Amino acid sequence: MLRGEFPSAGEQSPETLRAAYDDHLATVIGAVGVETVAERAGLDPELLRALVDGEHPELTLSEAAAVLATDPDRPDADTIAAEARDILLMGMTTAVLDVEALASAVDDELEPKEIQQKVEGRFPVTLDEYALLHSAIESRKR
Repeated sequence: MLRGEFPSAGEQSPETLRAAYDDHLATVIGAVGVETVAERAGLDPELLRALVDGEHPELTLSEAAAVLATDPDRPDADTIAAEARDILLMGMTTAVLDVEALASAVDDELEPKEIQQKVEGRFPVTLDEYALLHSAIESRKR
């Protein structure tokens, strides 16, 4: 997720991968500051404090991208989110997975049409869903 910073995604469970995403977000929040991130990303400071405290609150990919975009060394949130979705799309190509095969790989937790809409950015994807898809795709790359 988020600019290829998780090269071992296929070796991790979705839960472990999500925790790694949250750790990454917490690092950015810690460096930039809760109040600054809240203001710049338009997110509730309590949600950000929960991340810093090691909790795993419900977040969308767009919200996570907004957090990362508060780091001055990163691109804007839309670019980060698009790159994250591209990681999934390119991974599906490399792994030779269509949405039906990917739905089967995630034990039908998401329907094929739902996966397609989320990966294409037409519907929001939660970080839990992203971790599920990211892990499944990476574990099937050839």
